Amino acid sequence: MTGGWLLVAGLVALVGGAELLVRSGTRLAARLGVSPMVIGVTVVSLGTSAPELAIGIDAAAQGTGSLALGNIVGTNTLNLLLILGIAALIRPLTLRSHAIRLDLPAMVVAAVTLLLLCADGVVTRFDGALLIVLGVVYTAVIVRAAHREGLAARAEFAREFGEPRARVAAARTRAVRDAIQLAAGIVIVVLGADWLVDGAVALAAGFGIPVSVIGLTIVAIGTSSPELVTAIVATIRRERDIAVGNLLGSSVFNILFIFGITSLIPAGGIPVDQGILTVDLPVMVAATLACIPVFLTGRRMQRVEGAVFVVAYLAYLTSLLVLRA
Repeated sequence: MTGGWLLVAGLVALVGGAELLVRSGTRLAARLGVSPMVIGVTVVSLGTSAPELAIGIDAAAQGTGSLALGNIVGTNTLNLLLILGIAALIRPLTLRSHAIRLDLPAMVVAAVTLLLLCADGVVTRFDGALLIVLGVVYTAVIVRAAHREGLAARAEFAREFGEPRARVAAARTRAVRDAIQLAAGIVIVVLGADWLVDGAVALAAGFGIPVSVIGLTIVAIGTSSPELVTAIVATIRRERDIAVGNLLGSSVFNILFIFGITSLIPAGGIPVDQGILTVDLPVMVAATLACIPVFLTGRRMQRVEGAVFVVAYLAYLTSLLVLRA
């Protein structure tokens, strides 16, 4: 399949998979009494972070672990500035108390921890294990919160409507079906991202575009395309909890789980490029910290704030291409 057809197939798969993912994720959350935000932060975030994991493992196995770090840092910056900004431009985003209480602090802790671990110029296996432990703690807190929400929702439902066995059995059957569709959506999104990146790289190589530019633009956008499409589709469908939860959750999972797992592969650790340490990591941390006042002010991200985020990312990308491409 040529680069152009791969690119088209990837885009179609991404849109279709994201639509299936959002629909099934929302239904599954409702049936289980769990908020869409929790589904977005856990299952959907893990699924859409799969391209970063595949790239990280492959890069580390080939001795180019710094590429994996650059991909994680670049992807998170793109998620928080460009994708979150675009979603807010489509419709103002509302952040519920759950995300403020759990996800924003986790995102800040993950970003700052990564910056500190990179300060000595290498991320060791011990550092990777530490990130994974933090990821497990974060996931446990999310799951516990989801369990409490589910108990409260099911209790309220039982008080008002009762829970006859036939209804419970039917609900379980539909929940299993939704879970299967959710898994299928994740698989389609990941395949679509893979096709999109392969096709875009082939096209760029055919037109003689420098490899550095390909890595900074096409690959970064390609690995973030699941988050981009999922956020846009969810926002258009007014499932803004999924949109915000997916972006926040992906940012946390990318650092704690994806890069944590990647760091366990090379025995000598992953070297940290000086440019990443002095420029890109601080920009990622700044983007993370910028989310705090935006969402704490009325717990909403307005279109104007979304526009500022998009402009900030474009300025960062321009400086990156001009100074280091």
